[in-house]
Amino acid sequence: MADRKAEKNDISDQPQKSIVDFDPPKKPKRNMYAIACAVLASMTSILLGYDIGVMSGAIIYIKKDLKINDVQVEILAGILNLYCLIGSCAAGRTSDWIGRRYTIVVAQAIFFVGAILMGFATNYAFLMVGRFVAGVGVGFALMIAPVYTAEVSPASSRGFLTSFPEVFINAGIMLGYVSNYAFSKLPTHLGWRLMLGVGAIPSVILGIVVLGMPESPRWLVMQGRLGDAKRVLDKTSDSKEEADIRLADIKGAAGIPENCTDDIVQVPKQSHGEDVWKELLLRPTPSVRHALIAAVGIHFFQQSSGIDSVVLYSPRIFEKAGITSTNDKLLATVAVGFTKTVFILVATFLLDRIGRRPLLLSSVAGMILSLATLGIGLSIIEHSDHKLMWAVALCIAMVLSYVAFFSIGMGPITWVYSSEVFPLRLRAQGASIGVAVNRVTSGVISMTFLSLSKGITIGGAFFLYASIATVSWIFFYFMLPETQGRTLEDMEGLFGNFGWKFAKLIKNEKQQEEEVNHAAGNGNGKGQIQLARDEYVD
Repeated sequence: MADRKAEKNDISDQPQKSIVDFDPPKKPKRNMYAIACAVLASMTSILLGYDIGVMSGAIIYIKKDLKINDVQVEILAGILNLYCLIGSCAAGRTSDWIGRRYTIVVAQAIFFVGAILMGFATNYAFLMVGRFVAGVGVGFALMIAPVYTAEVSPASSRGFLTSFPEVFINAGIMLGYVSNYAFSKLPTHLGWRLMLGVGAIPSVILGIVVLGMPESPRWLVMQGRLGDAKRVLDKTSDSKEEADIRLADIKGAAGIPENCTDDIVQVPKQSHGEDVWKELLLRPTPSVRHALIAAVGIHFFQQSSGIDSVVLYSPRIFEKAGITSTNDKLLATVAVGFTKTVFILVATFLLDRIGRRPLLLSSVAGMILSLATLGIGLSIIEHSDHKLMWAVALCIAMVLSYVAFFSIGMGPITWVYSSEVFPLRLRAQGASIGVAVNRVTSGVISMTFLSLSKGITIGGAFFLYASIATVSWIFFYFMLPETQGRTLEDMEGLFGNFGWKFAKLIKNEKQQEEEVNHAAGNGNGKGQIQLARDEYVD
């Protein structure tokens, strides 16, 4: 009898043990190796952030030293975004050719040269040459960092890890603002040159450190190096089972038979970008077309809602709000950088907990409110004969509120979303298109803000940005499906149905009706069992 009981306990214990082994509470555990790889790759984004942040203060002194006008200031501040196009477009093909890791090294080397040229610039033309070289390097870094991070991350924490590039953009902006304040006490001709030239230091450090990172497992599979890819996946996955599943999915996407276990295999001939552009732009499948529209749309709206105008020209905005001291303006910009950095850190922990869509939609709603209120505050100040302290305080609060709402959703999710929605064969080029749209839009916004402010008033400019943000909310609601928890190879099935939101609403209504009818027909006990099952499935 005792033996039977013991046997029963043994049998009943076995399924409990297997359920515990695969229980969801294990999921939040972070893979430290994957985090280290994501941090190192994403640190390349500091280059863009530092350039944006430092230029906001440096242009005050460049304008004085080189005697340039507002149009030249706009071009100097915004042209780097257009130069990024060359880098981001070249990075897609380069990363397929030499690998993701060495492409990051190339980005650091190019930016290093650009920073040195800007630091030693003797006139406006020389400075523009330095901006061109630095812009190409930033374009490389912006495209490759989120792609590498997405490809090396396990699905359970991909949102957390892929948001790191935006975290480091914000860290770079903060460093740029601090650099402005630190070097502002130096002679004018020396201060701005040091502000720009110091950017060469992190690029050297990052270029060396990146060499210690592993190559992307997906790129290794595309080269037929299955053994190397498996070793990287074993280190970056949450479990050995997940590593095997990820490897099988990548092999399938690359056209390699699942039962092939050799360390090095012959991969079906693939082009290094020649046919990819045709598949992306000329003959896309419905799912690829939907993914492309979603990625291009989120990048466009991220920049067209005016974030670079606020970050680049925050000293001008604070001046219009009534702050006249240069020192106070630079301190206020440091507050902007600090707010952005704090809220982007909050966002990284929410992306994989509550999903992309809820964060994005609530973020944009907050941005709309902040932009509209900032426009009202600036309009009141502009039409007032005396200084209104409450309006000044309102404008400062709304600038901080706007960057906070941007950083908690729109900022990081743009990079997370656009790096994960494309199929493996199109990912590098698809991401580079997104970055290209992002930089072109940013360039247009940052090179027109001063002229726009003069044409429709500074308050009117922010009303315009609020209107664009409103359109973006509608676009995101209907065009962007949730990608939380999906593997990269599973993404293609999410896209292709442009009316997916309407279809989902109708499906949910039908399911609710069926559940109510089922519960009513089978009694309360059965209805409760059905609801419990539904909750478990969810």
